[in-house]
Amino acid sequence: MITRKVLTAGLGCGLLAVLACGLLPASAVADEPTTPPPAPKVELVLDVSGSMKARDIDGQSRMSAAKQAFDDVLDSVPEGVQLGIRTLGADYPGNNRKTGCKDTRQLYPVGPLDRTEAKTAVATLQPTGWTPIGPALTAAAKDIRGGDGSRRLVLITDGEDTCDIDPCDVARDIAAQGIHLVIDTLGLIPDSSTRNQLSCIAEATGGTYTTVRHRQQLTSKVKQLVDRSTATAAPPVPTQGGASCTDAPLLKEGVYTDRETFSQNRWYRVQVRSGQELRAAVSVFDDRTVNTGYGVLLRAVTLSGRELVRDDEGGTGRTDAVSAGIRYPKPHADAAIAPETVCLQIGNSFSAPPGVKTTPGLPIELALDLTRSPDQPSDVAFYGLGRGWWLIGLLAAVGAVAGLLTGWIARWRLNTGRTD
Repeated sequence: MITRKVLTAGLGCGLLAVLACGLLPASAVADEPTTPPPAPKVELVLDVSGSMKARDIDGQSRMSAAKQAFDDVLDSVPEGVQLGIRTLGADYPGNNRKTGCKDTRQLYPVGPLDRTEAKTAVATLQPTGWTPIGPALTAAAKDIRGGDGSRRLVLITDGEDTCDIDPCDVARDIAAQGIHLVIDTLGLIPDSSTRNQLSCIAEATGGTYTTVRHRQQLTSKVKQLVDRSTATAAPPVPTQGGASCTDAPLLKEGVYTDRETFSQNRWYRVQVRSGQELRAAVSVFDDRTVNTGYGVLLRAVTLSGRELVRDDEGGTGRTDAVSAGIRYPKPHADAAIAPETVCLQIGNSFSAPPGVKTTPGLPIELALDLTRSPDQPSDVAFYGLGRGWWLIGLLAAVGAVAGLLTGWIARWRLNTGRTD
C-alpha cells in the first residue's frame, strides 16, 4: 500500500509541478523587464513684460507671485518629466516694435530638471518689455519637439500679444502640424480681450484656459497641468451635445470635451448593459468673468423621461470650475437583456456681467466609466489564477493525479529495491 507520507509528498510535488508549468501568473514566477514609458515634456512660457510690475495679486506684484509659484512648482515636478522654461519680454526695454517682438529666449532647456539651477534662473527675472506671445509659442514648439511622450506648453501672461502675429493663428498652425502639442493658458488678472485671446489659443490645441487672481491659485493650477503631462489616459475627445436626448451623441467610456453657453442644457446618450454601473462626472469651467452664485446639474434619465439619478453643485466664484457626479447601477447581469439607453443632461446656471461675451460657450469636461455593478459577484479569482473557482478545482484534481502517480512510482522503486 501507499503510505500516508508517500502520498502526501506526491500530492505536494504534483501541485508544485503544475504551478511551475505556468498556471500561476508570470509575475509569480519571474519578474519580466518592463520598458519605461516615454518621458513627457513640459515647457513653462512666462510673460516678463513691463505690465508684470502691477501690484494686484495678494498685495504683491504679478512678477513676484509668478516667481513664488515657480519655486513651489519646481519642487514638485514629478520624476521623469523633462521640463523647460521660456520667457517673453524679459530683455528688451525699448520702444522698437520689431526688436521687442523678437524678445523671447529659453531660460532653462527642456530636459532632466536641476531644481537649483532652474530656480536661480527664474530669480533673476525682472519685468521689462513687450508681450510677443506668438513668437514665443513658435519658438517653444521647437523647444519641445522630439520624443514619444506627451508634450505640453503652459503659457502664463497678464496681457494680449503686442506684436503683429495673431497668437491664436500660431496655435492653430501648431495644431495643424500634428505633433500633438497641448497649450494651456493662464491669465493673470486679465481683461476681456486677454481672456478671449488666451481661450482661443487653448481651444485651438485642446488645452484649457484659467483666470488667475491669487498666487496660491497660480501655484496649484501650474502643478496640476505639469502633473497632467504624466497621465497615460487618452486625451479628451471633442464632442457636441444635443438639444434633447433624441439627437444626442452616443458616447462610450472615456473623457469628452464640449462647450455650453450660459444657462444652456446639453444632452448625451450612454448604453448601460445589465450588470454594469455607469459613473459620470462633469466639470464646467468659468473661463471668463461670471456673476457669483452659479451651479451645475448632471442628471440621468430614461428615454421616456423618468429620472434615474441627479447631482447639482453650486459655486461662489472662488474657483475656476464646478463639478458634479453620479452613479447608476443596473443590476441582474443577464446577457439576454438588451442594453439600456441612459440620457445624460448637463445644465448650468451661469450668468455674466454686462459686456462679457457668452460665446463661445463655457468649457465642459465629461468623464464616463462603465464598471461592474456593486451587487454582481467579483471576477477576481484566488491569487489571479483565473475566473471563478473551477480552476482551483482543476488544480486540485491535476495535483491529486500527479501525486498518485508519484506515489505508485515511489512504491515500485521501494519494492524493486527490496527484490534486489
